[in-house]
Amino acid sequence: MKPTQFLLTALLVSSLFASAQTAPLDPATQHLAHDVFKQLIEINTTDSVGSVTAAAVAMRQRLLDAGFPAADLVLAGPNDRKQNLVARYRAPASSTLKPILIICHLDVVEAPQAEWATDPFKLVEKDGYFYGRGTQDMKDSDAILVTDFIRLKRQGFVPNRDLILALTADEEGGKANGVDWLLQNRPELVQAEVVLNPDAGGIDSKAGKPVVMVVEATEKLYGDYQISAKNPGGHSSLPTRDNAIYHVTDALSRLENYQFPVVLNPVSRAYLEKMAALEASQGPSEAQTAADMRAVLLTPPDPAAIARLSAIPRFNSVLRTTCVATMLSGGQAPNALPQFAQSNVNCRILPGFTQEQIRQQLIQVFADPATTVQYKDDAGNLFPVGTNRVSPTPPPLREDIFGPLNRVVAAMHPGLPILPQMEVGASDSVYTMARGIPSYGISGVAIDSDDLRMHGRDERLRISSYDEGVDFYYRFLQALTKN
Repeated sequence: MKPTQFLLTALLVSSLFASAQTAPLDPATQHLAHDVFKQLIEINTTDSVGSVTAAAVAMRQRLLDAGFPAADLVLAGPNDRKQNLVARYRAPASSTLKPILIICHLDVVEAPQAEWATDPFKLVEKDGYFYGRGTQDMKDSDAILVTDFIRLKRQGFVPNRDLILALTADEEGGKANGVDWLLQNRPELVQAEVVLNPDAGGIDSKAGKPVVMVVEATEKLYGDYQISAKNPGGHSSLPTRDNAIYHVTDALSRLENYQFPVVLNPVSRAYLEKMAALEASQGPSEAQTAADMRAVLLTPPDPAAIARLSAIPRFNSVLRTTCVATMLSGGQAPNALPQFAQSNVNCRILPGFTQEQIRQQLIQVFADPATTVQYKDDAGNLFPVGTNRVSPTPPPLREDIFGPLNRVVAAMHPGLPILPQMEVGASDSVYTMARGIPSYGISGVAIDSDDLRMHGRDERLRISSYDEGVDFYYRFLQALTKN
């Protein structure tokens, strides 16, 4: 089904269920969901000092206690800190349907305690929110899926095909990405017909009110680059412009003022088209944004509209490849001219462009032969050239996935539109799609569009949004696999 056909179907189905209501979680389920969430948040899974294994073992015990056989709860990984958990919820032996794989990463980005108002590794309930590192990205979904596996198991639900939940390491960084490791080393554990990835997609809301559900239909390609400069150095009393730090910072200033060209693809075009209608319906303050979206879709696009839309970070990322400096270091002593300086530049690359093409573009932007631009892989290794990898071709919007999705969303959020989206970050779907497994970013958690705190300070999630996310995947897994 083409994206536009899917959107029309979604809107139609939503209208047919306009009278449906969302039932709240029963007390026992809510207690379980909150308890699992608390346990996960309070296990440090950062790459620097944390342990993904500790979280995987804890979730394995939860599933064991719920009646899952030990043989269906496999711990596997490259070292003692990066063990992944693969949990299989079995269908009857007579089932001939291939499994559905759900991928959820357990690791989180670093969280400097001094920068937070709360302890990032304590689940703090305050003003209707859960605070803690991973509340948005993505221990909420880890806890939701574990809770719903337990809930369904206790209720005796038998799916018509196996459901596989992979709780994995190093999506946020590190040298042992769990999805990639499993596909290469234990492929028999994760063989599936289709992949669901709650790390992408989700419900955009305003002041807690759902506005639209977006589903990842394609995603950008992740790329890190190191820009560096070297210099003989010297005594700091003899300053010169031929300074390694100046070379790097001057290059970064040029990057700050540079914008990659606008390039739209079928998914981003469909997204902007439907978002324009939604923005226009929100009120006068959103009318200009809606008009700018329509003007960007013209041939040729309106430059003034591009400029205004580019000033909104979440829409700017839809329009183009983005690159931003994320780390900076240099010098060897406070009283010496720096002999070296370097910065990490993180890029999110539009589909159709390679990591090497973007490296070449950065060289042109920096325009300084005194600087070197190297590609950095996920393990931190530096290479003189980038890869020729591109984002995989978007998978088809399958009726066996999106039919149940439409029905569940319509029942829980009557009238809420569903839009295909290009994920402007990157996710582990890149590994499964590269293996030819159709992969979709689907989440039922609502986050306000002006409160995106993943990877940032004081990360938080509205408690009611978390509870609705638990209810969503409980319904969705049943709808996908009912006999």
